[in-house]
Amino acid sequence: MKKRLQFPHIGMRIVKSATAIAVCYLISFLRGSSGIVFYSHLAALWCIQIYVANSRKNALQRLTGTTIGAIYGLIVLLIMEKIPFTGKALEVFNAVLISAMIVPVLYTTIVIKKKQASYFSCVVFLSIVVNHMTDANPYLFVWNRFLDTVIGIGVGIGVNCISLPRKKQKDILFISGLDDTLLSRDDNLSDYSRVELNRMLDEGANFTLSTMRTPASLMKPMQDIRLKLPVIAMDGAVLYDINENAYLKVYVISHSMSMEVLSLVKKHGLSCFANVVVDDMLMIFYEETGEPVHEALVREMRKSSYRNYVKSESMKQENVVYFMMLYEKKIIEEFYEVLKNKGLTEKLKILKYDSVDYPGYSYIKIYNKNATREHMTEYLKAMLDLKKTVTFGSIEGKYDIVIRSGDSNRVVRELKKRYEVVKWRRTRRD
Repeated sequence: MKKRLQFPHIGMRIVKSATAIAVCYLISFLRGSSGIVFYSHLAALWCIQIYVANSRKNALQRLTGTTIGAIYGLIVLLIMEKIPFTGKALEVFNAVLISAMIVPVLYTTIVIKKKQASYFSCVVFLSIVVNHMTDANPYLFVWNRFLDTVIGIGVGIGVNCISLPRKKQKDILFISGLDDTLLSRDDNLSDYSRVELNRMLDEGANFTLSTMRTPASLMKPMQDIRLKLPVIAMDGAVLYDINENAYLKVYVISHSMSMEVLSLVKKHGLSCFANVVVDDMLMIFYEETGEPVHEALVREMRKSSYRNYVKSESMKQENVVYFMMLYEKKIIEEFYEVLKNKGLTEKLKILKYDSVDYPGYSYIKIYNKNATREHMTEYLKAMLDLKKTVTFGSIEGKYDIVIRSGDSNRVVRELKKRYEVVKWRRTRRD
């Protein structure tokens, strides 16, 4: 069966670019076509950026480059007026002078610490001294070249900032799951979600994540997202500040419970990984078992700088955030029954699920009874002094907005509707 060809929708950046071109034409007509609208087009398109902050940054870069190039272009024109050469000698002198003047053009951008504007400085300078040296009035071109760029910059910034009047809902805490919710099946964030989510975060949206993953495993897929709030990780066992690399809240298993769990693990000839937070570092203590799957797990997981695997003969028993076991499914099923018969499933939070990375194997994870996403959400709300929450997840009945598998962009679309409420729509409903 042939895969159906799907075209991406036309985004606002494309629409705004076309609008900016049209506005530049309109201004050119009103000016009596005295300038060259092409230069306004280039400047406007350069300023149509994904983020408004980038638009302003690019505008300043373009304006700086144009100003420097125009000034040095004007200097060369003034010098050429005084040169008595003609013919071939004039051509040679022009070539030498223009080549030499590139040095002060570039050096000026370095002195004023605007090296990013060096390319535009050279483009404007060369467009003046190479293409328009012989114009009847080259000084008029210098002025129009500068003015055309300023017009394009103004149009670009203006069009890029246009949006419907919206009220930002900054009194709501938005919390999204990660796997099968915000991320796609290949563990990536779509370009649309990345751009729009970053824009809303920059504008002050109270958005964070709630996931079973450790902070280490969520870093890679979220590395381009500018999260401001701490994330709920390890299925509610920790509250982690990504920007400060700090654990703000941790639910640990008591020493007596840890002793009891480890005693049962040893008694049945098994081993486990003890995840412990020490001075804002995640330490994973483990024993040598000779199991190939354990060796593969350690080899893969220790690649992250956020995980520190420590081989130890005596397993850590204090400040354990959670114990993890990885064995063949039958062994895990049997040991889960042991834990259940000992009443530990009532005293602790114990999760059991199949491994995706190691077919035929299953996990057991053992946490403090209070280590839940709900408890950590309440803690975060109190910390931020927020009363309302909107949650996104894949489990029916557990979250405010259920995200179907394969529709990862829906989180950001729904976030936009709830965070950026269009004012006229709200008034109409009222």
